[in-house]
Amino acid sequence: MTENAKNQMTEDKKIKKKSTIKEWIIDIAVVAVVALLIWKFVGYGVWIKSGSMIPTLEVKDRLIVTRVHNAGNLKEGDIVLFKNDEFKGDILIKRLIGLPGDKIEIKNGVVFRNGEQLKEDYVKNNERYDGTFQVPQGKYFFLGDNRANSDDSRHWKKGPYVDESDIEGKARIKYYPIKDFEILK
Repeated sequence: MTENAKNQMTEDKKIKKKSTIKEWIIDIAVVAVVALLIWKFVGYGVWIKSGSMIPTLEVKDRLIVTRVHNAGNLKEGDIVLFKNDEFKGDILIKRLIGLPGDKIEIKNGVVFRNGEQLKEDYVKNNERYDGTFQVPQGKYFFLGDNRANSDDSRHWKKGPYVDESDIEGKARIKYYPIKDFEILK
């Protein structure tokens, strides 16, 4: 093999290596952009850090959450993630109990929405509490499933309601621990 042929082969390998690296960089960039768009507009994963939703959600459970772009599509009973001024920087997760315009009455721990008692099989640790709340337009009322150990709408110092602009996501799937896999209501 001549010296020119060896130099040409070496040059071809360098060009091919640069081309492969360039392709990888482009592929990685595309995957990163797609992942960012999914996280920003579709959904993301969360890890439960508090016991306020026990027994539905245990500490260290992991969930898949979809972004909420229109809070008007939420229904009573949905498990929702939201910001709250009282907990700077933290995202809370609670059950949606009251929609805009609803009247929520709690009598001895039993919850009534617009005069109808809620069937709340998910509440296993209730507390004796009495209160009445009229949910304003554009606001929502939330309670934890672990009522005796939940800092929720009943107890917030800055007001019991969450503005629709502070609603971030809706819990869809509990995927960890795997033995407790569940599609959430």
